[in-house]
Amino acid sequence: MPDTLPVKLALARGVGALARLRGGGATSIPGKVLMRLAPGAIGTLGARLSRGSVLISATNGKTTTAAMAASIFERAGLPLVHNQAGANMAGGIATSLLAAAHMRAGIDAQLGLFEVDEMWLASLARELEPRAILLGNLFRDQLDRYGELDAIAERWATVLREGSSQLVLNADDPLIADIGREHADAVYFGLDDASLSLSGMAHAVDAKHCRRCGAPYVFDAVYLGHLGHYHCPSCGQQRPTPSVSATEVRLEGVRSGRFTLHTPAGEADVLLALPGLYNVYNALAAAALATALEIPLQIIVEGLASTRAAFGRAETVLLAPNGGQPVEGTPASPRQLRIMLVKNPAGANEVLRTLALEPGQHDLLSVLNDNIADGRDVSWIWDADFELLAGRIRQVTCSGTRAPELAVRLKYAGVDPARIRVQPDLARALREAAADRPDGDAPLYALPTYTAMLSLRDLLVARGEASSAWA
Repeated sequence: MPDTLPVKLALARGVGALARLRGGGATSIPGKVLMRLAPGAIGTLGARLSRGSVLISATNGKTTTAAMAASIFERAGLPLVHNQAGANMAGGIATSLLAAAHMRAGIDAQLGLFEVDEMWLASLARELEPRAILLGNLFRDQLDRYGELDAIAERWATVLREGSSQLVLNADDPLIADIGREHADAVYFGLDDASLSLSGMAHAVDAKHCRRCGAPYVFDAVYLGHLGHYHCPSCGQQRPTPSVSATEVRLEGVRSGRFTLHTPAGEADVLLALPGLYNVYNALAAAALATALEIPLQIIVEGLASTRAAFGRAETVLLAPNGGQPVEGTPASPRQLRIMLVKNPAGANEVLRTLALEPGQHDLLSVLNDNIADGRDVSWIWDADFELLAGRIRQVTCSGTRAPELAVRLKYAGVDPARIRVQPDLARALREAAADRPDGDAPLYALPTYTAMLSLRDLLVARGEASSAWA
């Protein structure tokens, strides 16, 4: 029987070329076409990778963790297939493989590095049979799509039992640690810095109970959401001891962070050009994955230090005054826009916590959408602790499809209503928020949900202030 795969690859690539001509990013459509033409294409093309594939999944941080891992692997001289545009469902993975594949055999890479949507992890793991799976965290997110955390955890546990992948797991997340208990060779990572422990659990914390016996965990330290040190007083279950850990963590506002990295190969100081404790966790995850793949410690440190923000994740863009349109009396200097994705209570709280480290009052552009990819239910904003920043907001512009609800939430958080502006149209909201600036060089902080971040990025490209919506 003739091999028809080359023809199918060519057809799928043609569809991608047409999509790009129409102005799209073509990050998923070619792969969807390929899967329709050749249902086993992901497994077939993945098998061409001489060093196999690694999968990264988490509620928060998978794009940044994958970017950090890519920086490490590239510095180690490993050619990658990587879905760096963030298309993390099957279509996006297939598109990435399609772009690197030769027509009849071979592929322009040795290792596949794929961030994977939580709901797609099981099916993609079965197709790719990855050499390693990294699980970063599980937080409540898009309940209308994902369901409760235990449902995802059980789905993950099933696929982990079926495969033989090396597991890299967050010891500080009880759900993640519990589903890895059956795997004696799992590599765990976590924080070991008592100075970072919060005074208590956030009211919106998600995972509190032992999966073995159902009793409530006792938390000896809480770092982020439900991440921390814990033990079960009923059955004795406790946090696994991580082989990759961070101590002496220093968070430097919205600019950077530092910590001492401990691995089986030794320890080293790490400087991150990314802010927040959440990025320390992302860096630990990437370091643990690289350790599991036997990458030297010095290369891990260099790779982490050279990682820059993925779009929308602590990315900085310079805004031209009035979007580049000259207006009499308008300040001539550009203004920094710092974009910090918020999509669920745990992530939002860490962004707010990071902003609270910055001195002075803040200007915010907060954009709340309720599109499918955001989750239709936006009640999560009432579990985000906007109170952390309420007294230090100079001006906040609320935008997006649910701008009025966001404004109400901020009012009840204690923000002076006179400081709250509602402008559902994003282009006008950005223009107004950027123009209403205090004296000095204070940045404008954008806090968008996922689809709002993509819309904001497209808007910045159209204004000539960002180079590509698909970088």
